[in-house]
Amino acid sequence: MAFNVLVVDDSAVMRQMVVRTLKMSGIPLASVLEAGNGEEGLFTLQEQWVDLLLLDINMPVMNGEEMLRRVRANPETENLPVIVVSTEGSEARLHTLTELGAAIVRKPFAPETLRDTILRITGVTDVEYYGAVAVPSDDSDF
Repeated sequence: MAFNVLVVDDSAVMRQMVVRTLKMSGIPLASVLEAGNGEEGLFTLQEQWVDLLLLDINMPVMNGEEMLRRVRANPETENLPVIVVSTEGSEARLHTLTELGAAIVRKPFAPETLRDTILRITGVTDVEYYGAVAVPSDDSDF
């Protein structure tokens, strides 16, 4: 299964880092969409189907917690797998986000941490995952 992913973060640099980490993690990607805040993210969700939402918390216009609440309130997206990728240190806020059904990955993170979290929350098994990852052929000429 190749994933359509939406990355929502107000920092273009952080979005690029997350996209690069997704690619390094080996997760099969169909498309990666980006948004700069929760409002843009909600608009993108109305226009494009995604399999996974990666979301920062602290953003202007609409923060990640408000976007997550709206995603969960919409019958079309209420079951969308969400990973909050943040430096958030408030345990109370992180608890609220997990109560809303989000997994948490703290910045900075290793590609394996993101990959393992994606596999866990999407329900993709190791067999399905490794079956989707391209394995180099041994047919190369030396």
